[in-house]
Formats: sequence, C-alpha cells, structure tokens
Amino acid sequence: MTTRPNILWYCADQQRFDTIAALGNEHINTPNLDRFVGESAVFTHAFCQSPICTPSRASFLTGMYPSAVGVNGNGFHKFPRHYEDRLVPHRLRNAGYDCGLIGKLHLASAFLRREERVDDGYDYFQYSHDHKGGNERGNEYVEWIKAQGIDHNTVLRARGIASLDDYRNSQEHKGFGGFMEPTAENDNVPPHLHQTHWCTEKAIEFIKRNREPDKPWLLSVNPFDPHPPFDAPYEYYRRYDPATLPGARFQDSDIAHQRQLEAANIDFQNRARHPDQLQHKHIQASYYAMIEFLDEEFGRLLDYLDDSGQRENTIIIFMSDHGEMLGDHGLALKGCRFYESLVRVPLMISWLGHVQPQVTDELVELVDIVPTLYELLGMEAPPWVQGRSTAALLAGDKRSAPHREAVRTEHYAATNLADATHATMYRDRRWKLVMYHQKDLCELYDLENDPWEHHDLSQDPAYANVKWELMRKSFDATVFARPAQTDRYGPF
Repeated sequence: MTTRPNILWYCADQQRFDTIAALGNEHINTPNLDRFVGESAVFTHAFCQSPICTPSRASFLTGMYPSAVGVNGNGFHKFPRHYEDRLVPHRLRNAGYDCGLIGKLHLASAFLRREERVDDGYDYFQYSHDHKGGNERGNEYVEWIKAQGIDHNTVLRARGIASLDDYRNSQEHKGFGGFMEPTAENDNVPPHLHQTHWCTEKAIEFIKRNREPDKPWLLSVNPFDPHPPFDAPYEYYRRYDPATLPGARFQDSDIAHQRQLEAANIDFQNRARHPDQLQHKHIQASYYAMIEFLDEEFGRLLDYLDDSGQRENTIIIFMSDHGEMLGDHGLALKGCRFYESLVRVPLMISWLGHVQPQVTDELVELVDIVPTLYELLGMEAPPWVQGRSTAALLAGDKRSAPHREAVRTEHYAATNLADATHATMYRDRRWKLVMYHQKDLCELYDLENDPWEHHDLSQDPAYANVKWELMRKSFDATVFARPAQTDRYGPF
C-alpha cells in the first residue's frame, strides 16, 4: 500500500448547504452523509466563488478566484491552456498520482457536445456531463446504457431548450430546469440506469484498476444530480410527501424586490413568481429524493473503501459547486444572486487518524481546498494559489483568530446573456453586502437578525455607516483577489 494518501473528491452539482439530516434538516433522509459527518471536519459556512458551474469549478480546481484564472462563466470554448498546469489534478499527476475523473468536468462548454479538454491531468476519463438525452457524442454514460442492450433514447429525455429565451425561462422547460413527476408506471431515469449509479460503478472500477503498489490515486466523482431538472427516480421520490415539507423561504415582499432586480436586467435563469407557481413543495420533494439517491451511492463508495482496506489512507472530500434557490424568494435554479441558498454549500473532509472529526462554523471558501490538499500532501503551494489552507483546522487546532474574517463571491457576465451583469458579494459573520456594478444597486442583509435575507437594508439611513464600511472592505477584497506575482529575482 502507498504511504501517500489517496484522494476521493466527490462533488455534487447544485446541492445547497441545508440538505443533510445530521446538520439540522429533519425532512431529508441522508444516512450515509450523516455517518460521514461523524467522521469528518464539517464546514457549515463554506462558500463557492461563483454561483455558476464552470467558474466555480475552475476556481476550486486551481485555488484561484474565477476572475484571476480568467474563467468567469459557462460557455467557454476551452479552459485557458496557459493555466492548465495550475489545475490540481495536473500537478498531482506530475507528482506521481494516478488521476481519474468520472461524470461532469465542466471547465468548458458542454453544450450539445463533449467538452474540449486541455492537459487537465486526468488519465482515466469517463465523461458524462448529464443524464439528458440526445448528447451521445463522447458520453461514456450513454455508451454504458447501450452496452446493456438498451436504447438510451427510451431512458433519457430531451433537454427542451434551444435559445436564450428558453434559458431565461429554464424552470418552465421540464427537460432542462423544470419538474418531472414520476410514477410507478412512468418513471424518470430508473436507479439502476441512472448517471448517479453509473458514477459509482465507474469509481469502483477506477479504484480497482492495476497500478504500481506505491502509486496513490486521485479520483474526482462528479454526478450531475441534484442539478435540475427536478427528475428524481420514482423509487426515491415516493419516499417524500410534498404536503409535509416546509417549502420555500419566502415572504410576499420578495417579489417586489426581485422585480426591481429584473427591471435592472440583472441575470437569472427565470423571473420570480410566487413559490406555489413553481410547485415549490413538489420540486423540494424531488430535490431531496435526488440527494437521498446521491447519499446512497456515496455510501457505496465509503463501504467499498472500508471493505478494500483503503479507507484509512484516503482523504475524502464531499462538497458541491454551488447551491440552488429551490423557490426561495420566488426563484428556482441559479444566476446572479448571492442568497445563502445559492452560494453556501456543503463541505466535509475526512482522513481517518489525521483529520479531527468536528463541526465548525468558521468561514471558508472553496478556493481553500487546493492549498489544504497541498499542505496535507507535504507539497508547497504554488505562488498563484489564492486560497488559505485549512489543514490546521482539520487537525483540530483551536486558533484565537478566525480562519477568515469574510468570504467573497463573484458573478462576472457568468451566464452569457446580453446584459453581462457584474456583481460581487462580501460576507462576514453578521453582514452581507452585494454590489451590482454599474447598476446603482446594492443589497445589505443583517444575517444575525434576518438569516434568510428578506429585508434589504441598503437604503435604510440607519445602516449607512455599516454599508459604507462594508463597501470599503469589499473593494479592498476585490483588489486583492488577484494571483501573486511570479517569484521576484531582484529587489527592484
């Protein structure tokens, strides 16, 4: 067995922070994640650096902010080749790791194609962006279905989106961002043919494959779920009664606030409406069912590592790239908003015997993962890495100073719509400031007294000093959100 640890990096897609039973959600069933909570360092206040897939993934795989790596939105032709050596799998491959990826990569556009790759470091590559039908070019998941003698077109449904107008109304298109209610007679993709299940099958295949006895591995497992459409398999959906669920975080005043943002052409995938129009309890049931299915498949991987004797020598990360509105504030899906539902994500890290199991509310960013891995592996973090290692926190070090005073998130024309909205979020322990740049609009929330952000205080004179102090801090944070210079040679 190798003395260097293996790394299992499991990244769900669009899973919000408040979806794990052991962390306070009494309405969802997540027994394997609950078990993992007891074995991990759990960060309850982890924040993505973009509420959109590609910039978030480019960020946490390099340890750089999206604006620094130059990947600010979806739709990129390819990841910048001049930065391929900054991707952590590239560097670990060069350091002797066997690196594999299963499922979604999304460092570039996957629109109706297999996305183009740079030298990302993944030698084992089983690609499937999603489980929506029609895109079989280079989709190994589709080939897996066909290899079982099944016509994939009878299993996978079409996306139902063809234009930017469709994208602006994503929630209305069942195959893209809407709700697809299954029945026993008319299921969505059944569990044994689902991409989430396929990811686990291929993960076990990768872990089993022949490699030198002292060669460690890194495996990125990236299922598409619980990303919309809300299309859970019937076996899991039937376990949830929508009528018993709490539904969206919503107040009637939310609609007027969203209309103000919409009037300013601030990007989002749909217009706000009353959660009842979104079938919010039904989409919540499906979303929770998708996560329960994900939980079961993640548990299969944990069990395999235990049974094969590799668990103690494997660093395991469970996380998501960003969250999901799920009807909160009258919105579903994602876009240029910075509510906790969208930017706060699950993050748990385990390494038995090395990471102290704990639940911490320290503020962390997903850019902190890469420097943490470098430190755990005894590697020096390159100068361009902008995150801060959490290795001391993982070891149980109780510092007098916080890991971070604040976190920040960016949206720089991320959804490729005509308005090209630029916005930033600055959040400390109590306050959240959102700036919509060149819009003369901002938002200010007191998270201590208004944790679900229904009362914008930005125009309240009583909070003017708070707003201006946060604006100064946010501006400073934005200026310093750039990679370090290359190594200096001389003093001048």
